[in-house]
Amino acid sequence: MTVAAPAYVPRKKPLSLSRVTTYAVLIGGAVLMIYPLLWMLMSSIKSDSEIFSNPAALPTHLDLGNYITGWFATSPSFTQYYINSFMICLGAVIGNVLACSLTAYAFARLDFPFKRSLFTIMLLTLMLPSHVLLIPQYVMFARMGWVNTYLPLIVPKFLATDAFFIFLMVQFIRRIPRDLDEAATLDGCSTFRIFTSIIFPLLQPALITTIIFTFIWTYNDFFPQLIYLTSPESLTVPVGLRTLVDSSGGAYGQLLAMSALSLIPTFIVFLIFQRRLVEGIATSGLKG
Repeated sequence: MTVAAPAYVPRKKPLSLSRVTTYAVLIGGAVLMIYPLLWMLMSSIKSDSEIFSNPAALPTHLDLGNYITGWFATSPSFTQYYINSFMICLGAVIGNVLACSLTAYAFARLDFPFKRSLFTIMLLTLMLPSHVLLIPQYVMFARMGWVNTYLPLIVPKFLATDAFFIFLMVQFIRRIPRDLDEAATLDGCSTFRIFTSIIFPLLQPALITTIIFTFIWTYNDFFPQLIYLTSPESLTVPVGLRTLVDSSGGAYGQLLAMSALSLIPTFIVFLIFQRRLVEGIATSGLKG
């Protein structure tokens, strides 16, 4: 007669003082970081008088009037602002994905004169503040007649101007075995065919990271959109919030309500692609 061995039950380690302290500090830091967002959400459903009389208290009653009034407080409404923002984000995402991936493939796989020097110069552009380039770029786009259009915000993306994403993809492509390229060459594939059929599909983690960051950065961008877009019909959500501040006459409830709504697209994108974002950064050579 055989006796079954008792199932192994792992012992739970008692919480030490250091672990309790660590958890307490982390929870306190999380509460401290999320409190401004919670305060904005609570204040967005208060009247202006209640915001200042009971700033830290919960609202006495649920009032969504600030959202409705704030949405139509500007001319045009925030519907047009969101459409404009999504159009610019779509163009910027497509431009960065295509141009940066092609440029990264050239730096990672092709041999051409001054390759290392050009790659170094490209990385040096990361240290240039965007405001340094703003005046010469504005003069150039003004002479081209592109002011008050979306072209200055979209066309540069198709010219691989974001060196960070190029570096990200170069590091990722370097991890792809060159044996795949050699096998495709023996099968008669051209350089461009190797990129479209082999490299580009394997770039998915880095491409998703590029899409997420490009969308969030472009959607939240304020200063270039303020400079190049002059007509009210072409404004985006960040500039629309600034317009609401000027036109509402101190209606803080409406401003907080529209600010809360403006966060929804970035939250949705981040929550959907959070796992892919971490995977893309971790496997794109930033650690090696």
